[in-house]
Amino acid sequence: MTATDNYHAVRTRMTDAARRVNRDPNSVTLVAVSKSGTLSQIVELIKLGHRDFGESRVQQLQERIAQLPAALAAEKLDASLASAIRWHMIGHLQRNKAAAAVDAAWLIHGVDSMRLAEELEQIGQRRGRKIRALLEVNVSGEESKYGIKLPAARHLFEQFQGMSALNFVGLMAMAPNDPNPQRARDCFTILRELFDEIRLQSDPAMDFEELSMGMSNDFEAAIEEGATLVRVGTAIFGPYPEAVLHNP
Repeated sequence: MTATDNYHAVRTRMTDAARRVNRDPNSVTLVAVSKSGTLSQIVELIKLGHRDFGESRVQQLQERIAQLPAALAAEKLDASLASAIRWHMIGHLQRNKAAAAVDAAWLIHGVDSMRLAEELEQIGQRRGRKIRALLEVNVSGEESKYGIKLPAARHLFEQFQGMSALNFVGLMAMAPNDPNPQRARDCFTILRELFDEIRLQSDPAMDFEELSMGMSNDFEAAIEEGATLVRVGTAIFGPYPEAVLHNP
């Protein structure tokens, strides 16, 4: 199947999941995680009208942005379409890459420590701009996962509200790698409950509206539990060898 076929299949599954819990399918944004896809597949989805793409490494995100105008022009598309793409930085972000991520990404999904938050705040202050981000929470408790530990998340968020340049617009989490699908759903439920609690207490000016959870193997459960952003890569682009990541 082509990326187009896979994309339509994912969209159908998203719609069905939303309708099962009486949600508007348009209330959920699909972030097509293109790290395993080729540049031509990204253009293929842009032709379909898709505009939200995610990358997990800053360097590859920068490369995609640099290469996209020429790739669009090669397909006789307006190169200015590249500026309409909303790029999501979804991977673990190191502090020394924070400035580059701010330049490239429309939304940073994984702010997972106070030190990274402070770094982003300083960058935003120096540049006189707001930075949109999500607080990553380790809801599964797995040591292999990044994210703020659940008991500390509420307290840290209160501190973050005092920042002037870093604007937290929601939460993000990764479900555990577990053959039992109920484990993922339980984590999604916990994150949604935390999200609802924080939203009630947060300043309305923060636009705290985004809940990023769910990937290729569990996005339907995430939607049923309240996700507003799902990060889907393999189900659209398929698995690719490492060489393809650097030779789109």
